[in-house]
Amino acid sequence: MTQRTAETLSAALYRDPAVYEEERKLVFAKSWILFAHESQLSKPGAYVASRMAGFALLAVKGEDGAVRAFHNVCRHRAGPLVDDGAGDCGNALLCRYHGWRYALDGRLASARDFGPASDFDPRDFGLIPLQCAMWHGFVFVNMDRNASDFEQTIAPLEKKASAMALERFTRVRHSEHLLKCNWKTYVENYLEGYHIPVLHPALNASLGSTYGVEIDPPVQFYHATPREGSAVAGLWAWQWPCLGVNVYADGVLMERMWPVDHGHTKLDYLFLFAEDADEASIRRAVAASEVTTAEDILICEAVQQNLNAGVYEKGRLSPKHEAGVAWFQTQIRRALDR
Repeated sequence: MTQRTAETLSAALYRDPAVYEEERKLVFAKSWILFAHESQLSKPGAYVASRMAGFALLAVKGEDGAVRAFHNVCRHRAGPLVDDGAGDCGNALLCRYHGWRYALDGRLASARDFGPASDFDPRDFGLIPLQCAMWHGFVFVNMDRNASDFEQTIAPLEKKASAMALERFTRVRHSEHLLKCNWKTYVENYLEGYHIPVLHPALNASLGSTYGVEIDPPVQFYHATPREGSAVAGLWAWQWPCLGVNVYADGVLMERMWPVDHGHTKLDYLFLFAEDADEASIRRAVAASEVTTAEDILICEAVQQNLNAGVYEKGRLSPKHEAGVAWFQTQIRRALDR
């Protein structure tokens, strides 16, 4: 029995700045986002900071050993507390604008030279917290105080990865790529293997003829038979709204597909290897990933140019190859009430 085809999203949803502003609030501000790995937060005062979908976020290890996450925004006049990247802030977070000082647990410790004010209580001006959860050493954050339960969200991944001893991967490598395309354009490319024989000759040579997707919301799992001797065996998955998960025998690649604005996406790659991995092997693994990424960047930017041109409006999705894309687009419609 033949299947009906799903209609794609309208091209306008990939180029309209107003749609992106909706997605910031209705998708990214309400979702669990992979933000860091605990090995980047090895001692009190160690922090990781980054901007995702326009939100400036940071995670920091407290004096008590707990990892907490906050908006990287001073409560005085919105100054930043730390620069993007990883670093050490010592025993306090200090606003880089006017010097307000916050304890590592987010409490306002000092409003520098503020002056007496009867209606100002420092207890009311702590940093704006995020929900924070740990999974096999990975730090997830959520801006929504009424967010869905993290354990429920991560359950599909946990079922597949629980026996993979992810904790053994603690040696971090990090890379970034800035793409001139909407975040959905890149995510949808990740969610299907239909293009692999055409676009990725090296990757295609490592795979057998079978390829399939299993959808266990909010996660999609991909199944491809590796050819003998190839290094692609492991776990290949994606979690709503923007996380690619790749677990191999000798390492992990977490791909964060973070929007910068309506027309730009940052691929923020977190590679992890075992502590005893040799540097040559690490360089080879990262280089192999970069080859596929470069091929994806070229096609996604070309697709975005066509989406922007106003000729293409809607298409149809292959019921054989693009079920994952169809599921993703359904979630976008629901989030935006389209």
